[in-house]
This record gives sequence, C-alpha cells and structure tokens, in this order.
Amino acid sequence: MTTTLAPDAIDSEKREQLLRGGFCRFERVLSPDILGRLRAATERMLDDVPPEQAERTRAQGSLLPTTGDPIFAELVTYRPALDALAALGFPHPTFTDGYVISKPGHSPRLFWHYDWFAWEDPYSYGPVPPQVFAMYYLSDTTPENGCLRVIPGSHTRHNPLHDLLAEPHSERLSRARDLSLPEFSTRPDEADVPVRASDLLVGDARLLHAAHANETDERRTLITLWYQPRFDAMPERIQAQMAAKIQHAPEWWPAEARERYSALLPRYDSDAAPYARTLYRRR
Repeated sequence: MTTTLAPDAIDSEKREQLLRGGFCRFERVLSPDILGRLRAATERMLDDVPPEQAERTRAQGSLLPTTGDPIFAELVTYRPALDALAALGFPHPTFTDGYVISKPGHSPRLFWHYDWFAWEDPYSYGPVPPQVFAMYYLSDTTPENGCLRVIPGSHTRHNPLHDLLAEPHSERLSRARDLSLPEFSTRPDEADVPVRASDLLVGDARLLHAAHANETDERRTLITLWYQPRFDAMPERIQAQMAAKIQHAPEWWPAEARERYSALLPRYDSDAAPYARTLYRRR
C-alpha cells in the first residue's frame, strides 16, 4: 500500500536540493552516544584490514561491509535518519548494503564516479533518485582530510565528464597509480561538501562524486548506507539487481539485531534477469 505524506510532512527545501542538485545535508542527526560507539566499532574493524587489501583500494580506502558489527543494525534503522528520508518524501525506504570507507592519512584522491548501473532502462533517467546514499562521516571533513567533491546536477543532466569516465571502481582506478587520468581531475563545475561528524548527507546514486586526498596523519572514516526510496516502483530487472546485492545479517549477530536489520531489506521473489552493469548513456 502506498502512503501519501501530508504536504507539511515534507521538507520542501531539502527535497528540492536533492532533486535539483543531487544531494542534501541534515545536521546533527547522530547522537553523541551512537557516534562514539560507531567510532569504536569501525576502529576495531579497520585495525584488522591487511596491508595488501589496503593497497588494492588506495583511492577509496577501506571497503568493509557493515555486516561486520551488529551496531549497524541500529544505524540502518536509526529513527532520526529514517525520519529524514521521510521528510524527503520517502517514508518507506528499503536497505540493501553498506560499507565502512576509511581513507588513511596521506592517501590520494578518490576518483570521479557514479554508483548507478541500469543506464539502459528509462527508469534511470527520472527526476526521483532510484537509490540514495546515506553518508555519515565520523570526523569533521575538510579539503585537507578528504572531504566529498560533487558535480551538482550531474545525476540528471549530461556532464562532459561522463564522456571521459571508464568503468567505475576498476582495479586501475582503485590502486590510483596514474593520477593524470580524467577520473582524478579537478573539474570547473565541482563543489566541495565539507560536513561535521554527526551530520547525515543524502545523495542520489547517479551523482558524479569523488573526494579530495587525505593530506593529514589521521584516518578519515565514512559509513555509506544504500537505500531505495521506492523499491516497489522499480522495474523488475532493477529490483532483481538490487536484491542480488543485499547484505544479509550474519547468524552470529544477536537475534534482536538480525530481526531489526532484516525488516528493512527488500523482498523480490520473481525471476527477472538482473541488468548487467553498464556505463552512463546520454539520452
């Protein structure tokens, strides 16, 4: 059943920022308590990353699934964040996967990319995001420690950079051996998005984004969670692709955490063929 929100339940300014620019920020969403516990949990996870794995993803930093600690059941279903999504017009989101992404000190830029794939389907070119990221930085970010860079409007409009990008997240880009590639370039229309720890940054999966190098001695840790605003409205082949990437709660999690987390996962029971991952196509 579809629920229609009352007009006064929508944050029209934030929704306009998301639909027009591709991202918006909600300030001070995380409480000091959960922020502290997330810092402790992610530090434990990051301390176990072997050096060879870190070398394979120099540009991104770590890419650890959020199934690594049951605290993420609390974060995925965190009521202030779900209220923020509802204020954007998404009262019943689903969740598929999440990652701890930590750029070590003195690591290079993150390459320009988008996090969408089904470009052959017309649904991918509509005004409402088919998928959104919810980003939580666990420390304040600046250009010096690797804050986000975006190209506003690139989620729904063609940008010259689209024509220069190769396969997102390829090994060549992840190892960041050739920083002269277009994926590492400075763009005339880019914007920095510094945030404070505890803020929630919501963005369209189609948005072109990257990050500055981390020039400090400290890790810059980010948690990215992927939500689908209207899973039931997606074409079946996209639903199938979304379902294929679900991170299920591990059996070792406490039962309450597994139940809480699993309640937000999408259900797909048909047999449509998932879309193959494709590059952006200008329409």
